[in-house]
Amino acid sequence: MKHLVRKRKLHREKDQRKALVKSLVNNLILKEKINTTLAKAKEAQKKVERLITIAKKQNLQSFRRIKKELPLKAAKKLYYEISPRYLLRKGGYTRIIKTLKRKIKDGSMLVILEFVK
Repeated sequence: MKHLVRKRKLHREKDQRKALVKSLVNNLILKEKINTTLAKAKEAQKKVERLITIAKKQNLQSFRRIKKELPLKAAKKLYYEISPRYLLRKGGYTRIIKTLKRKIKDGSMLVILEFVK
């Protein structure tokens, strides 16, 4: 039975999956918009929204928690630039926009993952 299974495996082992999601989150924070597949976008979206919620507290502990999970450049941008935008917002910091394009190799749906203005 698959009760309470919430993560997508993305056809990767645990270490590769963690590195992939970390890379997606890092790129999303630095570029503020990325193109990826639907499954990868949903996993990255969960992680980013959780990190923004932590960063909104604007204290030293929250910065250290973010720095532990992201590279320093991305952590600074998230803490100082992105999270202050969403102080009055209770959630839903990112959006997934489905495109008509599909990957040539496996036909999976491509989407745009971006921050809400």
